[in-house]
Amino acid sequence: MKNIFVDGYNVINSWSELNKIKEYSYESSRNKLIEILSNYAVYRNYRVFIIFDAHMVIGSIEKKERVNNNVMVVFTKEGETADSFIERTVNDIGRSVEVCVVTSDSLEQQVIFGRGAIRMSSIEFYKEVQSTRVNIQKRIHKGYSKKKFELKDSIDTDILEKLEKIRRSE
Repeated sequence: MKNIFVDGYNVINSWSELNKIKEYSYESSRNKLIEILSNYAVYRNYRVFIIFDAHMVIGSIEKKERVNNNVMVVFTKEGETADSFIERTVNDIGRSVEVCVVTSDSLEQQVIFGRGAIRMSSIEFYKEVQSTRVNIQKRIHKGYSKKKFELKDSIDTDILEKLEKIRRSE
């Protein structure tokens, strides 16, 4: 299973739809990102870690929240950036699993690449997520269009025969 580490605030600042929400509420933009990436992760069967900086929050301790089997949200502890959390975690994982790191920070991309992870910019990731959203919508639409409900499927055959006789006699 592919593991994707996402620098949450980097993505929020790069995606226009989330950046607009952020103007009103950081919490709302975080929740929207989590919702989008939850759908993405389940559809693709990826494990996604969304990391948010809390390094400037005095007294903050590291918090991890499992959203579902595929998504984990991490708030870093005081003094730790999302970049340093990602670097440490990717270093601990080693090269034993497939890891992709999503950030537009070029220095972070170089460090991560040196540790064996694939790197992807926030904009590249946006395009991939959008493509997945389109595929999900197509699949939903296709599922609904296949299910055509007709009257004959929901009523008793005796009643259906009587209705048919009435229809033909007029």
